[in-house]
Amino acid sequence: MIPDNPDVGHTVAFYLCFLSFVPAYIATSSSRQGSQNQDAEEVLYDSQFDLREIVFVIQSQSNSFHVSRAERQRADLLRQTQSLAQTPPPVLLLHSLTDNEGDWSILPLLPYFSLLFGKNSSWLVFLEEETNVKVTKLLQALRKFDRRKEWFLGKPLHDEESTIIHHYAFAENPSIFKYPDFSAAWALSIPLLDRLANKVRDDPLKSDFTIDLKHEVALYIWENGQGPRLTAVPELCTEPEHSPTAQHCATTLSSPAPLCGEPVKKDDIFVAVKTCKKFHSERVPVVKKTWEREASLLEYYSDHTDPSIPTIDLGVPNTERGHCGKTFAILKRYVTDAVPKTSWLLVVDDDTLISLPRLQMLLSCYDPSEPVCLGERYGYGLGQGGYSYITGGGGMVFSRAAVVRLLASDCKCYSNDAPDDMVLGMCLNALGLSITHSSLFHQARPEDYSRDFLAHQVPISFHKHWNIDPVAVFNRWLKDESRSTTPHGLNKSTKEEL
Repeated sequence: MIPDNPDVGHTVAFYLCFLSFVPAYIATSSSRQGSQNQDAEEVLYDSQFDLREIVFVIQSQSNSFHVSRAERQRADLLRQTQSLAQTPPPVLLLHSLTDNEGDWSILPLLPYFSLLFGKNSSWLVFLEEETNVKVTKLLQALRKFDRRKEWFLGKPLHDEESTIIHHYAFAENPSIFKYPDFSAAWALSIPLLDRLANKVRDDPLKSDFTIDLKHEVALYIWENGQGPRLTAVPELCTEPEHSPTAQHCATTLSSPAPLCGEPVKKDDIFVAVKTCKKFHSERVPVVKKTWEREASLLEYYSDHTDPSIPTIDLGVPNTERGHCGKTFAILKRYVTDAVPKTSWLLVVDDDTLISLPRLQMLLSCYDPSEPVCLGERYGYGLGQGGYSYITGGGGMVFSRAAVVRLLASDCKCYSNDAPDDMVLGMCLNALGLSITHSSLFHQARPEDYSRDFLAHQVPISFHKHWNIDPVAVFNRWLKDESRSTTPHGLNKSTKEEL
């Protein structure tokens, strides 16, 4: 649904004006399966197809750091176009298109894209903020595909085993289903976009969870075998920008983690670990063996006082799930004199594995005077006016400004065992405070993610001890041997300007 607000009207009017100068191309084929039967051989279907027929959508976020990154990316795309003496293509920033909270989930916006670009464009290309694009190579890659047909293009990922984050889909053969690595860019042909837009209009999106967007988008397009599968495009890559293996690539990646100067100091992050008596001897020792030593300020919050750890009893009864009462008690304690005053609060579970040095580096990119709420973003009911939330297991990071705003509101738990992360999401949504997503936080174990997806990451966290050796997982994925360099040998002097 396209929201009824003046800003959207201005945006639509601007682009309809822009498109009136672009020679109209109307896709004439409604074939739904032809794209799967045709090889993407080295043939240019239409040498006249050019950049003005590509609509770039940068999957941007409203936080000031991310807006800055996205605007630089847009400027680079337009600079490349200008050097080619071509009509500039539309380059959209996803976060600025409408006021809908669910826009980041893409599917609610498909009717919007179809309305603006369905008759005058050939491709919709989605980019993440860290995706570098070589425009001429991308154009050459897209020319290999008949734009009159339905195409869903990208760099394929697949699961090695059935996973909870994908609801154990394709359990008998998880590797059979391919979904795009958003970091490499992904594309929809306009005929496919138009059909999907009609589907969204005619059959409203269900009020459900959004967990792994790239997988869920691919499932929606595939439509239980009625729609196209993802087609691999070798030119869409996740190699580092200056890698010698990336010569053929139309897309590459910036550094695995943004670097914005000196890491945030240890004593400016207060760490709150949620635990309970039954896990004092099972989970807490893992925290102490792995990442506790990197924390300057840390407290364990439990339903039982244990001086050997030590733990603090907040007076909230333990619950088997949810823990909303405990989390809100932590937030209230954070803004009192009971704990040292810091710019940042990190709330984790007792089975969260996390790299605090990497978090310190990431936080250097954010302004703690802003209400920052950072972690792995999930959604609930985004197609029906729902809300986003930080999934708690991967770690929830709040600036002091965000905690103060939250506690100043009337928002509270409806029960002690309510899901804390979802209640916080509802509260933040009501306050108009956005969730800032980082794919470096993980709600699940490394085994639950595609190997190729993790291969170009410097992860910050994982969650759960189930069927793994958590100390071994920490040492493999989150421990850095040297403090003189950042993970994967990135030099701290490398700086990403805000």
